[in-house]
Amino acid sequence: MTTHVELRPGAYADSVTLLQVSRTVQGLDGVVAAQVAMATALNVEVLAEMGFDVPAAAGPNDMIVALRLDAPQALTAALAGVDQALRDANRQAASDSTVVAPPRTTAAALRRSPRGLALVSVPGAHAMVEAMDAIDAGRDVMVFSDNVPVEQEIALKRAAAERGVLVMGPDCGTAVIGGLGLGFANTVSPGPVGIVAASGTGCQQLLALLDRAGVGVASALGVGGRDLSADVGGSATREAMRRLDADPSVELIVIVSKPPAAEVAAEIQAFADELTTPVEFALLGPGQPDLTASTEAVLRRLGRPVPSWPVEGTAKHPTGGRYLRGLFVGGTLAGEAKLIAGEAFGADAGHTFIDFGDDAYTTGRAHPMIDPTLRLEHLVKAAADPETAVLLLDVVLGHGADADPAALLAPAIADLAKPVVVTVVGTEADPQRRDRQVRALADAGAEVHLSNAHATRRAIEMMQQIGERS
Repeated sequence: MTTHVELRPGAYADSVTLLQVSRTVQGLDGVVAAQVAMATALNVEVLAEMGFDVPAAAGPNDMIVALRLDAPQALTAALAGVDQALRDANRQAASDSTVVAPPRTTAAALRRSPRGLALVSVPGAHAMVEAMDAIDAGRDVMVFSDNVPVEQEIALKRAAAERGVLVMGPDCGTAVIGGLGLGFANTVSPGPVGIVAASGTGCQQLLALLDRAGVGVASALGVGGRDLSADVGGSATREAMRRLDADPSVELIVIVSKPPAAEVAAEIQAFADELTTPVEFALLGPGQPDLTASTEAVLRRLGRPVPSWPVEGTAKHPTGGRYLRGLFVGGTLAGEAKLIAGEAFGADAGHTFIDFGDDAYTTGRAHPMIDPTLRLEHLVKAAADPETAVLLLDVVLGHGADADPAALLAPAIADLAKPVVVTVVGTEADPQRRDRQVRALADAGAEVHLSNAHATRRAIEMMQQIGERS
């Protein structure tokens, strides 16, 4: 086995482009592993964990080419493959350009287009300026960017309230507006439900379960995970509720959130009483219903039957270990699993639930719904730990997400000796085709659920079986 690491100072490409380059090169003959990435601190750490010796001089403005080869003679062809993949990416970017130069600022773009929503997806340090341009122009704005300071979010939402516009975000990962999915949105049919979501993957869990039950969604308005915090105060949630209340196609409004501040939740519940449209709450927290139970409450309120949520595949038999290890790409799904496990075992039982979509993991690299590399590395490590008893994962489908997450995850699961329980969040109309993903993961040896709450309780049941035998 041969490794090769080189720095390319000043070379730059965005993380999504480099992810595709890495995958292309990894498919070449003689290449065992390939990572082409900018030398951010997190990427350097990941490469070190993969066994690559990164030069100390590497900095965030340098590109790293790291290759693991089955023989030294494969290096020349592999490096040629890297160069070709980068050239292909540059040619594609050039072919996508138009004769008319693109606007260089949000304000310039807004002058060209007299209507519509502004979507801001830039590094968090620059998001406020672009979003404020949209607000000043009287436009609603979806801020996909993460790592935006909370004081800037407060300022944006105060300005939006003064102008009667809606700020969705920051860190708003999912929305459905006018039938169009934005961010990591699932493909759903129009229907009687309107969702206000202070949670991206929480919204996606509702979208997916409602779709499975045959119920569509008129709109899903994301407001950012901090909107119901004490600092922000729920201003975007109230504006979104007003809009859904005014929509004659919406029969029921659903508010979904990570655990909110108690005083803000009470204010939102009081505001709901002033609306004409009934409101159902799906607010996670200790003693509160999980997202599946909340979805079932929505179905009953609409007078629709509650289906059984299917399970496919059989996990390997647990043989030992002490801890449940949750490795998630969805923050709300990780939080829900942690809450459920805490109720079963206690908060300090030693089980862990990592959200790889947290800001700490996404700085300088693509979200794990796009780039699975970091989670896959942790999966192998967790499975090798003798203290690990059961592994709990999520796979989140939809537009913008990995085109085929099972392509890499299923082979990794098949190689593990530990039992794996997986939640697949998505619909059959999603580009990845939910049922195809479920079958691939089940065939690899995972037990696959559509309900994250049910998957978590199944993993807990496996843990309890280990305890009963010991």
